[in-house]
Amino acid sequence: MIHKHIDFYIKHLKDDIPAGIVVFLVALPLCLGIALASGAPLFSGLIAGMVGGVVVAWLSGSQLSVSGPAAGLTVIVFNAIETLGSFSGFLVAVVLAGFIQLVMGFLKAGLISAYFPSSVIKGMLAAIGLILIMKQLPHAIGYDASYEGDESYMHETAISTFQGLLEALNSISPGATLVSVVALLILMLWETAFVHRITFLRVIPGALIAVIWGVLYNTVALFKAPDWAISSKHLVSLPVTATYSDFIQLFTLPDFSFLMNSETYTIAVTLAIVASLETLLSLEAVDKIDPLKRVAPTNRELKAQGIGNMLSGLIGGLPITAVIVRSAANVNAGGQSKVSAFVHGLLLLVSVLFFARFLNHIPLSCLAAILLQTGYKLAKPKVLIEFFHKGWNQLIPFLATIIAILVTDLLKGIVVGMLIGLYYVIRANHHAAISLTQSNNHYLIKLNKDVTFLNRALLRRFLDQIDENGFVIIDGSKTRFIDHDIVETIEDFIQSAQDANITVETRELNGKEKIQYSVD
Repeated sequence: MIHKHIDFYIKHLKDDIPAGIVVFLVALPLCLGIALASGAPLFSGLIAGMVGGVVVAWLSGSQLSVSGPAAGLTVIVFNAIETLGSFSGFLVAVVLAGFIQLVMGFLKAGLISAYFPSSVIKGMLAAIGLILIMKQLPHAIGYDASYEGDESYMHETAISTFQGLLEALNSISPGATLVSVVALLILMLWETAFVHRITFLRVIPGALIAVIWGVLYNTVALFKAPDWAISSKHLVSLPVTATYSDFIQLFTLPDFSFLMNSETYTIAVTLAIVASLETLLSLEAVDKIDPLKRVAPTNRELKAQGIGNMLSGLIGGLPITAVIVRSAANVNAGGQSKVSAFVHGLLLLVSVLFFARFLNHIPLSCLAAILLQTGYKLAKPKVLIEFFHKGWNQLIPFLATIIAILVTDLLKGIVVGMLIGLYYVIRANHHAAISLTQSNNHYLIKLNKDVTFLNRALLRRFLDQIDENGFVIIDGSKTRFIDHDIVETIEDFIQSAQDANITVETRELNGKEKIQYSVD
């Protein structure tokens, strides 16, 4: 079995290493931006990314999910650090949250992901795609006011994003715009059959070519056309360390004296619940876009995230979740196994140690182009057409989830989508649970499956349709459970049927006996 796994990973190295490089390039500025938005040291975001790639990737049962610091937790983290008054104290809450997630995994709490309807998950993906597009357009044209919001589909809503987009149109940078447009053309070219037919080009990810293009362009522009060059604030910004001791000093240890502070436990529980929900939602979404349709074990994922958060908290990192944006970029780049997530984590570590000053030459507009393509793939018009053909019971929860996420945030949007999806499930069961068949003055009411109090109104409507002097059979032979309210409604009807000279026969109700009621 071990040899089989090793062969699988080796077989896909040609896909996973390029995909890992792409995910690294996408994750790098996001790790920094999320740390900045959280009010935490910048390096804490990179630590979380490293742990998510190097450790969680191997503990997880998912082959394509990428874990790291989550923009969805930025508000919680910011408020927590402010409440405790210490980043070291906050790290204690991160460790505790990880322990809670580990316990949740052993208690099999991951099963709640099975209750997320497909229409809601795909609605979430489409909404994330739309927000990615809106958030990346300003960066694509050189307006990088708040890079920390680029992945934040929970904190920053589409309304604020749209306002930022309008402001960006007044601050277009010609150099950044040229870089992003050409980068997008490169990414589109790499999707064509022409490139796929050339073996040499097929093994090189289009995103890597797009990044190389951006670096080369800006290097030349700085010397030949300074007005068209991209300024340093629109480039990747990594902390540069000169020595090994400088690198070690970037790590922060938790202050366990905060175990005596009750606020620490409240924050830990909040982090554990929100991080687990976001992880399970992301995992479900990744399974949907996995070309091989593999299903990741949810309880194992909770355990992996728990260990990851405990480790991240112990060495000074932000909380970790599985992140759909980076995972989608992984799938989009052709990743096949968890090696791609591991490569991304390893590159984050190596880049800080050795290559920070070189990576700081990458224009953010290159990365924006990669995420614009990812956003489009998540929110293709084709998906809307598919749901339109599936019918209203699928289309409405899908659209409602998108709209709710756009105007509120991820978790609230998911709740709205779930409630609307639940309404359609109840509605479908409501009509399927009981059926009425009529032939002249003979009626057959069949209780087709488990019948609960929710079906009482429908049963009453059918009973009201039975004419005087009629004969009705109420058949419960196909049911395993009949609610007491349903039995009571039938008994009440039998009593009143005498006044209308209706003959009633029941089958397998009340102990499965056959009872004949008639009026002479």
